[in-house]
Amino acid sequence: ILDEIGRGTATFDGLSIAWATIEHLHDINKSRALFATHYHELTALSDRLYEIAPHNMRVKEWQDDIVFLHEVAPGTADRSYGIHVGRLAGLPSSVVSRAEDVLAHLEKGSQGGGTEKLAKDLPLFATVANSADKVQSRVTIASEAEEVLKELRPDEMTPREALEALYRL
Repeated sequence: ILDEIGRGTATFDGLSIAWATIEHLHDINKSRALFATHYHELTALSDRLYEIAPHNMRVKEWQDDIVFLHEVAPGTADRSYGIHVGRLAGLPSSVVSRAEDVLAHLEKGSQGGGTEKLAKDLPLFATVANSADKVQSRVTIASEAEEVLKELRPDEMTPREALEALYRL
């Protein structure tokens, strides 16, 4: 079982290490392996290496959201859901929004210029101006939550009632 071979290296270094590892396992070792990766480029190997059987974790896009179905299915994933996973992990909405902007710019402008061009073309503080209203609304929400918390009497609540109160916040 191999998971994220090449992780912690530069993108092309990691991809190259993972690619060579798959070729070695297939051609030299002739071993069975479960090889988990986020490198979509590796799916091309299944056209050339006859024993590779790509599988993916099923995902359903529903009402502008993504639902992970926790099922393994034959075939390759058609896209990555890393930013969505970041959102689920609790990244601030401004970071998620900025990541979406950078990703769109990278996907659209990958024809050349590299990161230097990206840094020039994509304004550094693009989300800061858009975030001012969001910060104010978070302050308002925090103040409202604080008022609700002040009214709670935790010593008089059952654990279930306390949990429900937290969910309402």
